[in-house]
Amino acid sequence: MAYPNRNRPSTDHETSAPIPRTAAPRTRPRTALLAGALATALTAALVHAPQAVAAPAPLNPPTCETDPEAPPKHRMRAEWIAGVLNIDWPSRQGLTPAEQQAELTDLYDGAVDNGLNAVFVQVRPTADAFWPSPYEPWSEWLTGEQGGDPGYDPLEFAVEQAHERNLEFHAWYNPYRVAMHNDVDALVEDHPARQNPDWVFEYGGKLYYDPGVPEAREFVIEAMMHSVENYDIDGVHFDDYFYPYPVAGATIPDQDTFAEHGAGFDDVEDWRRDNVDLMVEGMSDAINAVKPQVKFGISPFGIWRNSSTDPNGSDTNGSQSYDNQFADSRKWVLEGWLDYINPQVYWEIGLPVADYSVLVPWWEEVAAGTDTHLYIGQAAYKAGNAGAWEDPNELSSHLDFNRDHPGVQGDVYFSATSLRTNAKEAMDIVVENHYSSPALVPVKEDLGGTVPAPPRVGVNGAGALEITPGPGEAPAYYAVYGFDGRPARGQAPCGIEDPRTMLGTVRAGDDGSATFAVPESGDTTYYVTAVHRLHHESRASKPQYLP
Repeated sequence: MAYPNRNRPSTDHETSAPIPRTAAPRTRPRTALLAGALATALTAALVHAPQAVAAPAPLNPPTCETDPEAPPKHRMRAEWIAGVLNIDWPSRQGLTPAEQQAELTDLYDGAVDNGLNAVFVQVRPTADAFWPSPYEPWSEWLTGEQGGDPGYDPLEFAVEQAHERNLEFHAWYNPYRVAMHNDVDALVEDHPARQNPDWVFEYGGKLYYDPGVPEAREFVIEAMMHSVENYDIDGVHFDDYFYPYPVAGATIPDQDTFAEHGAGFDDVEDWRRDNVDLMVEGMSDAINAVKPQVKFGISPFGIWRNSSTDPNGSDTNGSQSYDNQFADSRKWVLEGWLDYINPQVYWEIGLPVADYSVLVPWWEEVAAGTDTHLYIGQAAYKAGNAGAWEDPNELSSHLDFNRDHPGVQGDVYFSATSLRTNAKEAMDIVVENHYSSPALVPVKEDLGGTVPAPPRVGVNGAGALEITPGPGEAPAYYAVYGFDGRPARGQAPCGIEDPRTMLGTVRAGDDGSATFAVPESGDTTYYVTAVHRLHHESRASKPQYLP
């Protein structure tokens, strides 16, 4: 993941039963109410896959036309919340549990205010843990002391608070980085890296697990999977660190590992790529075996290879992750190991060496025809820098460009602190131009799931909508829509496919019910849909009006 002050044009950057997939598993090879006139010009009521349970007959659909100006209804809008070096959360070591919790909920509230619908929270920054792991020590970034108990379960709190705000939660892990220093003896005595020094190498002043050691690869997967198995996370996320970024004059010290484990490879670089492939595929298989509804995604460095090196590469001239981190990210997409790819396209439109307007179509083409969603990593941390980033419209221009590329299904911003500091003006423009209406997280059909039955809706004494689930499986949340006027009797609403009619979403409680406070208004009709945790949306409820 990219950290400020780097001198290169690049980046670093449920407890319920599994839901059956509908396709083959991973394999190796604040909106304003629309006026009635606009509402009748928009798309028909939702019709998705066949209902998983019996549902009331739909209202009579009117003839509707799609508004070509309607923004996408399903869009990933997320931010990274980094723990390493206390970049975002916690902001410093040694905060009390209450202070840490207050910081995180403040970041989450900011995400909601910015129209986001997901958070990618770093929970394993340096071979350590933000949860009580039986494999690795408590993270030093929590208390200042590696192994120091923070007094609560940060991961449990982080997941619960995200879901309370209906934010999808992706747990972000760094697979191989052990420490931001090079002293093995400075690790806690029972640290796996200290107990297994042959798993570790030092490079560029930092410690890493050696990806070429099979036992180390298996261990990091097992350590990460403990949180997948025991917490209600929605996604597993890796950043761009596999083998470390090159350091001038330094050589990765894995010659002995290659000699021991490199049988069948004449080239050490091909062997290193295979090591990374084995870990990525292994993590994919492990998730799929235990919780196939949990999404797996990676945010690699934005350039796979340049076309001058490989005809399959992009028309760029920057650092190549295939050669420098031994990360064959294109292969991971084509092999179907990932649910989403989130390349860090951290450059401006028009930059000769790495043009945003060149890289986004290249990644779109890579993902085309696969089941892998494409989200773009956005460099909010650069906002306000000299050059193109001095223009606060740069980020919004990226999203303008993406709208012309339907293979792009969302954006993720690095990072949360930047969105409230140097990038605040730029993000305010993004919100005004692109995020003024809510969006649902994109549906991945191959992950399975069901379409819920339409909910039942009433009004309580406080003038809020009381929502209860229809028959069958209770939904994860509800989406509420508002229209001016009253519909014709028996008429379904036009416009529900347009997110500009959506007032917001609300998470369902343990019993499947929810309350939604609607804005005071005059002659308004409300509809509610039920949404599965994998974002399949029901047909609309019967219309409801305030007394």
